Amino acid sequence: MLARAVREVEAAAQRGRITPATRTTFQVVALLLREERARVQADATLGDARRTEQLKRLEGIATILATTAVREAGLLALLAEDAVVTDSARSLRREMLRQAGIEPEPEPAPPTSPFLSSTTANEHRVVPQSVISRQLANPFLAPDFSAAAPQRSTRAGRLAGWELLGPLLSSFERAGSGEPACMPLPAPSTRFTPRGAELMPHQAQLVAAAAAGHRTFLLADEPGLGKTAQALLAAEAAGAYPLLAVVPNVVKTNWAREAQLWTPQRAATVIHGNGETIDGFADIVVVNYEVLDRHVGWIGDFGFRGMVVDEAHFIKNKSSQRSQHVLELSERIRSRTPRPLLMALTGTPLINDIDDFRAIWQFLGWMDDAKPLGELMAALEDTGLTPADPGFYAAARTAVIDLGIVRRRKVDVAADIPARRIADLPVELDGAAGRSIRAAERDLARRMVKRYETALAARSTVDDADGIDPDLVRRVARAELKDAATSTGENVFSMMRRIGRAKAGLAADYAAQLARSAGKVVFFAKHVDVMDAAEETFDKLGIRYSSIRGDQTSSARQKNIDAFVKDAEVAVAVCSLTAAGVGLNLQVASNIVLAELSWTDAEQTQAIDRSHRIGQTEPVTAWRIIAAQTIDARIAELIDSKAGLAARALDGSDEEIASSSDVQLEALVALLTDALAVPA
Repeated sequence: MLARAVREVEAAAQRGRITPATRTTFQVVALLLREERARVQADATLGDARRTEQLKRLEGIATILATTAVREAGLLALLAEDAVVTDSARSLRREMLRQAGIEPEPEPAPPTSPFLSSTTANEHRVVPQSVISRQLANPFLAPDFSAAAPQRSTRAGRLAGWELLGPLLSSFERAGSGEPACMPLPAPSTRFTPRGAELMPHQAQLVAAAAAGHRTFLLADEPGLGKTAQALLAAEAAGAYPLLAVVPNVVKTNWAREAQLWTPQRAATVIHGNGETIDGFADIVVVNYEVLDRHVGWIGDFGFRGMVVDEAHFIKNKSSQRSQHVLELSERIRSRTPRPLLMALTGTPLINDIDDFRAIWQFLGWMDDAKPLGELMAALEDTGLTPADPGFYAAARTAVIDLGIVRRRKVDVAADIPARRIADLPVELDGAAGRSIRAAERDLARRMVKRYETALAARSTVDDADGIDPDLVRRVARAELKDAATSTGENVFSMMRRIGRAKAGLAADYAAQLARSAGKVVFFAKHVDVMDAAEETFDKLGIRYSSIRGDQTSSARQKNIDAFVKDAEVAVAVCSLTAAGVGLNLQVASNIVLAELSWTDAEQTQAIDRSHRIGQTEPVTAWRIIAAQTIDARIAELIDSKAGLAARALDGSDEEIASSSDVQLEALVALLTDALAVPA
């Protein structure tokens, strides 16, 4: 059974189709493999020959797991002893055991404390011993919060019965030029800045707003403007301790360092795995999204007076587990603490579409699933307008902004940061790889042409007009994109991955040239095999590098970051675009090589801003490696032309709003249109 399951996972990885179900199967195979190996080794009834045979078979399965894991970033982390075991993984494990004729043992009850609610006690979650010690150190009984939930009056009045969330979101889409999204801020205050540290005026303004009593912030400053420092000092100004910081795994160690720098008088602790090493008496608790599910129970009862969500665009999908945990914790903190400090930090709050605001606004308590709440509803009522009135949208946008949206651009508040530019380097893909990619692109185009012609022939009425039907082209492209999301054959996603692999050596060679002539270089790629190929090239060229990936432990990742930042001999940081594209400070480099394209300008901007940030003294250049005469070049153009979502909604720009799916769709539209334009 394990052998069949691991072969299915291996096949999925080879096809590049690692779904959540595949990840669950991979982890369950690893769990059962450990258990079976221990059982075989301990079974005294087995002879030596039989035991050796069984262990050899298990070793074969382990080898497949290991080789599969290195193909996909993220799978390797599931092999760790402290990897989070989800409810779906537990369920699949029990099902596989029963299929094998083994009755699963009852799951052990989690550790409990008299201070934990009964709901939490019944959940399969951990409670670190240090947390229990803190709870036991409290001489008072755990309070009953059932009657303490704040009354959120929606002031049913003129707007009762109106659907308001759609118009509220639309008010940001309708933002015109010259209407940036930033609440009024007081004069800068350096009262809470520790000796020897220095805040920039825009940072000190937000701290002053917290000191003046403001308690909810969507801090959407452009990447590189020091949002972490602002959040830590805002908590100090608001007295929002204990403070919970939910952050990406790649930056949680850095958050502890920043806390020591900006709030040295406050103890900070980081949750790793099951939390055996945390300090339950710390003022600042840092946890990463990936382990939040096992700690959400005790965190909700801990008594936090402030909560910061870093890279808050990570919670945009409200159906995801991590989004639900963040929203649950926010709700519990708001129900127990009068006016807690809630801060959502992200330089790119809008990535796909304007609906990305929903989860962030709900985290801040401005709305729920159906309607505006509390202060926002009151502000909308105070406008005296309804969505039917022409002035409602501008007034509604102002009402939301005044609740706590803070957005500053580098060009406005940090003029001393040197300029940045994006330079495209076209490369020719020669040899078998290049021919194969161009052939695959032609096959994709022919497949869409056939679908287009079939749909055209099936029409009941024939349009005598010559030319290409743009509506039908778009429908065919949309159908192809939908199929690509579920198919295992050649499609736009697998093609981009193949292009990335083909470019890897050329991109690494250029990065090596830059490192030798201009100093340190940050090398970004999306896929682990592209990173592997680049690192092989650096090894051959004698270039020392650090590797920063999503499947590393926090300590290993931080060690590699420190090596790049501090060791003059380490010339290149090879970074995962998804794992290292947020939160890191890599300003020691002013040259960035983007070996693979993002699907959105926001992801590309985040990567570039690892170097283009406060403290940078050199102009920053991002070198995009583009495969000439392929779909790669078309996608680069589309990303540049559709980069205006945050610019329009938050910065008052008139640029067009577009999402990652728009870029994928438009690339297919262009490919099909070009193919149809060629005479048969």
